[in-house]
Amino acid sequence: MWDAVIIGAGVTGSAIARELSRRKGKFCVIEKESDVCSGTSKANSAIVHAGFDAETGSNKAIFNVRGNQMMDQISEELDVPFRRNGAFVVCLNEEELPALRALYERGLQNGVKELRLLSREEAVEMEPNLSDAVVGALYAPTSGIVCPFELTMGFAENAAKNGVEFRLDTAVTKIEKTTFGWRVITENGELETRAVVNAAGVYADVFHNMVSKETLTITPRRGDYCLLDKTAGHHVERTIFQLPGKLGKGILVTPTVHGNLLVGPTAVDVEDKEATATTAAGIADLTEKSALAVRNVPMRQVITSFAGLRAHDDRGDFVLGEPDDAPYFFDAAGIESPGLTSAPAIGEYIATLVTERLGLEKNEDFNPIRRGVFHPSSLSFEERAEFIRFHPAYGRMICRCEGMSEGEILDAIHRPLGATTVDGVKRRTRAGMGRCQGGFCSPRVMEILARELHVDLTEIRKADRGSEIAVGQTDKGLPEAAEWKE
Repeated sequence: MWDAVIIGAGVTGSAIARELSRRKGKFCVIEKESDVCSGTSKANSAIVHAGFDAETGSNKAIFNVRGNQMMDQISEELDVPFRRNGAFVVCLNEEELPALRALYERGLQNGVKELRLLSREEAVEMEPNLSDAVVGALYAPTSGIVCPFELTMGFAENAAKNGVEFRLDTAVTKIEKTTFGWRVITENGELETRAVVNAAGVYADVFHNMVSKETLTITPRRGDYCLLDKTAGHHVERTIFQLPGKLGKGILVTPTVHGNLLVGPTAVDVEDKEATATTAAGIADLTEKSALAVRNVPMRQVITSFAGLRAHDDRGDFVLGEPDDAPYFFDAAGIESPGLTSAPAIGEYIATLVTERLGLEKNEDFNPIRRGVFHPSSLSFEERAEFIRFHPAYGRMICRCEGMSEGEILDAIHRPLGATTVDGVKRRTRAGMGRCQGGFCSPRVMEILARELHVDLTEIRKADRGSEIAVGQTDKGLPEAAEWKE
């Protein structure tokens, strides 16, 4: 009997798992994909929002501000790249200046610190590439940027080190009420548990509606993004938002913690919960609208585009806690923006609810520290040479674009919840995230995965089941030189 089963290994589910591991108990995370951070958490804006946008008193406002405040300690404990670069919300015409001030006032009510209203002159002095249409801006210094992959994996790895079991490649098919709690039925067997935590992203309504008559409706909201080369990374230094609309915060332009420039997202409601393909219309839309706020965005330097799905609840807020008719079933549903920022606070809150319900005791052995993949590039030239002398795998370069070595890839594979796919290696090390997008390093990454996992090369996948890259091997090798002549 498990004390709690968490459905979903995105940033929210992983944060809840880590917080639960502070307690004594038997906890399990179930994820239908082959890796953590495979849904919404892998395809978002990577912004730590200040908290001025959400309606005062809403779950989004409360957990955004709390999550923002927690991020410095979280990033230090989990060894996650994070930087408070600040954010602008720009106003593009004089008639909307009252709406900008209203956003400022809301931010103050929500408890956001250090907010300032800027004139056009002040804003352009700080960000010279703002467009000519900008007439003023709201400045939020506490906003930041983070690596969403590392944040999610940091939560998950730390939870695993503290005793939480993760079952990947395991889809939940049904949830049933039992005398002592719940039965979670999966494609790989059944789990009996005292409590269930529903952190299933765009599928959260499916599981909620299995157990409660208080139905939820989650609408997948697709957002297209473009990622630009690092040569464009300083086009702006802060995250540049436009005044929010009914579908969200609009098209942003932002640097990333790894030195790229990110543009997006669009906002299109779709029916398909797996519709993550980009569209030509979406890319054209974000290209056009980004130029309204930032001039000369170097879109010719795009190295990849991608799309993510936001789990939008029809009521427009996070759904947290137990339904009245389903005790010991805890929702963490409708987690769209600012969900990444809010994840630490949501984890803290849901774990507290579960703890109180189940009467869990404190885990005195909990260790909050996790160390990410070690990068020798952080060392001086002399230190790096000495390190490679004792660890030669770190001297064999695999990904030249991002400067990733075989040693770093081995670390990614053999750490807790280690990588088993090409994308898994990419998200843990950035091998394949550079200008060539894996065009040169992917075959070597595949070979290392096959060797270390002791499987055939044809079993190595890009990501989930069905994405095998090599489908077979030719019976005959390359012809000898004499054969070429014939």
